[in-house]
Amino acid sequence: MVKIALLVLFYLAFPLVIIFLCNKWSFLKKIGSIVLAYAFGLIFGSIGLLPTGSEGYLGALEGRTVIPTTEIQTLYETGKITEEDIFTNKIANAQDMLTSVLVPLAFPLLLFSLNVKRWLKYAKEGLASMFLALISVVFIVASGFFIFKDAVPENWKVAGMLVGLYTGGTPNLVSLKVALNVDPNIFVLTSTYDMIAGAFVLVFLITLAPKICRKILPPFKYKGEVGEADIAVAETEGFEDFSGMFKGGRFKPLLKAFGVSLAIFIAAYGISLLFPNISQTVMVILLITTMAIFASLIPSINKTEKTFQLGMYFILVFSFAVASMANLKNLINLDYLSLIGYITYSYFGAIFLHLLLSRIFRINSDDYLITTTTFLFSPPFVPMVAAALKNKEVILTGITVGIIGYIIGNYLGIGLGFFLKAF
Repeated sequence: MVKIALLVLFYLAFPLVIIFLCNKWSFLKKIGSIVLAYAFGLIFGSIGLLPTGSEGYLGALEGRTVIPTTEIQTLYETGKITEEDIFTNKIANAQDMLTSVLVPLAFPLLLFSLNVKRWLKYAKEGLASMFLALISVVFIVASGFFIFKDAVPENWKVAGMLVGLYTGGTPNLVSLKVALNVDPNIFVLTSTYDMIAGAFVLVFLITLAPKICRKILPPFKYKGEVGEADIAVAETEGFEDFSGMFKGGRFKPLLKAFGVSLAIFIAAYGISLLFPNISQTVMVILLITTMAIFASLIPSINKTEKTFQLGMYFILVFSFAVASMANLKNLINLDYLSLIGYITYSYFGAIFLHLLLSRIFRINSDDYLITTTTFLFSPPFVPMVAAALKNKEVILTGITVGIIGYIIGNYLGIGLGFFLKAF
């Protein structure tokens, strides 16, 4: 038990090292704490410090992350597994419990600071483009499901994660991993391949895309107003600013916000017990999302500083822990090449279908690019593309669309995932 406790403490502590490194070296901050968490987690899980189990144990898993206690004891008594396998299973159980609890605690904290009323005021600016982007993402991911249906493992789950990721962001991807019970290897591979493909797409969006799109789509009509753009930029750039979380009287309000998040988690879990015929994890994630949105409307909760950053810390712990459950060797496994194809198809398919629809419905070039960016990459990337466009006025539109994406991502991902499961 001591070794298990030390492992859990290590999972909780190491992301603090990542945060420290990002604050100390700017080039690491540019890489991103989430990317570093995945990278370090993959290395930690692949260097042999954690036991992997015997062939008998791996065969008994049958795709699961952990074997129930009674079953593992029976396997041991019948000589099918070793005593070391029991310890391996305890580690797997601790990892599974940690990752399952972190997301329901993190997501409310991520939503508490989002001023939904304020952002909805600006939604009309890019509403048409947002709907076209949404249609494009859902259609392309769904069509990709059928194209790669027999080639990608757990394809309907991957489809659900991709829709959540490409309408919301990493927090939605993580939530959907838990809700859809995605295998750690598939989750980490999806995340990793997405980051690789996304890097190429982002370079395209800030280099060639502005010139190309302005030749294809109508020009943006400047209004000469930037409104709250500077405030919006500061807020999104601070999404991963963990400095001063426990200074200046922030600790006590932050602790209360954590208490509210815990209460939401407990309430969602309790309500889910009333619906035994519905997947409990799905029910809990959807209830947490809904209750967190309503909680964000309460001024005392919404104005609590650093709640988003506390939620992101939990996401970092999750990312590090779940990556350590995967195996680095799988990244070069030829069996997963189709997953790279699916993700690449989803990225570029969504971009070009959205461009085609924008041409048909005469969406201006800058609104198209900013809504595409915020859907595929989330709000923190909006200022970067706005700078490439040399258009500060689209920042609020982009961030507003991104905030809406955070809110609807879980609903869309779960909905599409289970819809495609029937095929």
